[in-house]
Amino acid sequence: MFSFEVVRGSTVKDILDASIPEVVDLVEDTYLRHAAGRTVNPDSYFLRFPDRPDSRIIALPACIDLPDTRVAGIKWISSFPRNIASGIPRASAVLILNDDETGQPMALLEAATLSAARTAASAAVAARAIARHVPGDGCIGIIGAGVIARTVLRYLAATYYRISEVRVFDLHADSAARLARFGTDELGLPARTVSTLGEALAAQTVVTATTVQAPYIREQLRPGQVALNISLRDFDPAVVLGADNYLDDVDHCLKAGTSPHLAEQATGGRDFVTGTLADVLQGQRLPDGGRGVLFSPFGLGVLDLAVGHLVLTTARRQGATLEIADFFGETRRW
Repeated sequence: MFSFEVVRGSTVKDILDASIPEVVDLVEDTYLRHAAGRTVNPDSYFLRFPDRPDSRIIALPACIDLPDTRVAGIKWISSFPRNIASGIPRASAVLILNDDETGQPMALLEAATLSAARTAASAAVAARAIARHVPGDGCIGIIGAGVIARTVLRYLAATYYRISEVRVFDLHADSAARLARFGTDELGLPARTVSTLGEALAAQTVVTATTVQAPYIREQLRPGQVALNISLRDFDPAVVLGADNYLDDVDHCLKAGTSPHLAEQATGGRDFVTGTLADVLQGQRLPDGGRGVLFSPFGLGVLDLAVGHLVLTTARRQGATLEIADFFGETRRW
């Protein structure tokens, strides 16, 4: 009852790499559970640093009713973009899962890999749902060539999103080249780097996965163009207002200086919001291709919990958790 388990990053990665279709379906189901009120997902809490405005650590507490259990917990994830210059990952994270009966923390998972996977699965769910109504032409432009972009590309390929060309743009040329090689060598995709932002933005499907803090994309989306706004702050409010806008959760996404939040501040209202991803999945408020389509996922803690629970149960089945039997100092009240 009072044991505590740790799941190492290598174990998390191995399980997720072998479970991509399952993770995508689980994330889709989680969005539907969230829309049905079967989750508790408070606001994320940002720890910021006045001397490093580009860095932050975020707490995402949440709870979700899954088919066979209820899962509660919290993800604690840091984003320090300056790490990139030292050749170490920008993001690092842990996920704590709590026992539903006692509230006791029961497991700690390395969660940077998990977070990237649930983010990529979210993009894949949105891409395939939108493609049923606004089909892609196979040309994908990726802006920002880090871990998130790599994982998104992998998930799009694994879910058979139409891909005939991948254009990669990053201000850091080596990062762009590495992602293009990954697409070609690991995924068998026709991927190449491009030298200008405009070449990437000309693609029918655009993925933004950067660390920018302020909008820089001011070119309107074309009718039938789809943008997966993963990094949330790349698009000018005027671009947002000129597109059909789908969010993962309206209240969550319209804060913290995201592009949709800036659009709300500019207009004083939320009329520009077309709907949520759950609306598309349920056949409501569908895009028709008459305008560009912008999907902005703020990132919900319930996604981390659902995917984390999958990883934990799989690791237990494989005997791959590290149990710390004496983790808790007191196990009796008296």
